[in-house]
Amino acid sequence: MSAYAGEPGAPPDPDPPSDPDDDTPLAQAAHTAVSVRTGRTATLPRPDRPRLLTVANQKGGVGKTTSAVNLAAALALGGLDVLVVDLDPQGNASTALGVEHHVGTASVGDVLVDGRPLAEVVVAVEGIAGLSCAPATLDLAGAEIELVPVVAREYRLARALNTYLADPRGGARHDYVLVDCPPSLGLLTVNALAAVREVLIPVQCEYYALEGLGQLLHTVDLVRDQLNPRLAVSTILLTMYDARTRLAAQVAAEVRQHFGERVLPTVIPRSVRVSEAPSYAQTVLTYDPGSSGALSYLQAARELATRGRQTVEEQR
Repeated sequence: MSAYAGEPGAPPDPDPPSDPDDDTPLAQAAHTAVSVRTGRTATLPRPDRPRLLTVANQKGGVGKTTSAVNLAAALALGGLDVLVVDLDPQGNASTALGVEHHVGTASVGDVLVDGRPLAEVVVAVEGIAGLSCAPATLDLAGAEIELVPVVAREYRLARALNTYLADPRGGARHDYVLVDCPPSLGLLTVNALAAVREVLIPVQCEYYALEGLGQLLHTVDLVRDQLNPRLAVSTILLTMYDARTRLAAQVAAEVRQHFGERVLPTVIPRSVRVSEAPSYAQTVLTYDPGSSGALSYLQAARELATRGRQTVEEQR
């Protein structure tokens, strides 16, 4: 006869209770995983007003969308209300959050091109309380062409967001709005930069990532001068960090030297779990909450929320 759990000779408890006072890495990972499974991690500070951030990098494959959705999920698990605006026609953020985004679905493209209210396209993300998404469909791919003759085309997203956030029936409740941009510096990205106060740049810890960073910063400067004087690069997040390579450490050191306190202390490591999660329509926080990637994004979100919004004057 087999032994019961806890008796001599019994198999280990498949879900043992975690001790929050145990500070070993394994115990902390277990405690975090249990917290995520229950739908709430340690409470994060709520900003005085909604923080609007564009997550941008014209170089593909740097963890831009991955960072946007996982930071959003981590903030929501910390008790905050978060909206992700998917501005990439590929709809990868919508996929990772498990939000329907087939052609014909009400999406951000309808907001930008047809002037549809943003409130009509925002949907709640299942499994994470407080997290919402405005999805993108392939229809958004033609938005840049359709917007060319439109007056004030650079402000279409800004106007939609301002109207939505001013609506006491729902929009004003959001603590964070994260706009996920396409890997380009076209009209969609310009719309995103014109609509927010802060830019969060994920930087891959490889040499080529540094080459493209200058072009993005130049675009941010142009948008600040011509369209949005409140815009500032407030946050740099180092991603895909491989501790086994000297290059990763060199790139991280160079970025920290140049950007100073704007670089979050936490780096996001290369992680198979982070890459696998979107294929299951999940963030890594729900897919494998005890993994190194999930723990890193939780810590990065805490740093983002704790440090507060830096003003444009502080950034210059």
